Amino acid sequence: LQLVESGGGVVQPGGSLRLSCVVSGFTVDRMDRYAYAWFRQAPGNEREGISCISSSNGVKTYVDSVKGRFTISRDDAKSMVHLEMNNLKPEDTGVYYCAASDWTMFMCGPRPMLVDFGSWGQGTQVTVSS
Repeated sequence: LQLVESGGGVVQPGGSLRLSCVVSGFTVDRMDRYAYAWFRQAPGNEREGISCISSSNGVKTYVDSVKGRFTISRDDAKSMVHLEMNNLKPEDTGVYYCAASDWTMFMCGPRPMLVDFGSWGQGTQVTVSS
């Protein structure tokens, strides 16, 4: 699979951004059979999973640091995944990556784990600064 993110930028604290991810390259399985997640990597830190949306039932999970502020969604007809980010904080700064699960019919856990996602986009930079 190929994934391409967009929508990053520079925003003031309290502002909003909407990240998008276009998914392509399906051969046997369709987009709706995979789970998708957003990860971020702050300077000097490891890449961390922040949100996931499952395949079959669309169950969404968020880590505590973004819960109530970020919303993940998927549009299988358009082969897209989105991350709506509101009330952004300086600590949200980092490179944001979209990822697809290695397995079809994958159910998201409380925190997306790197080992479960094998297809990645190139990342989009989000900077929250006044």
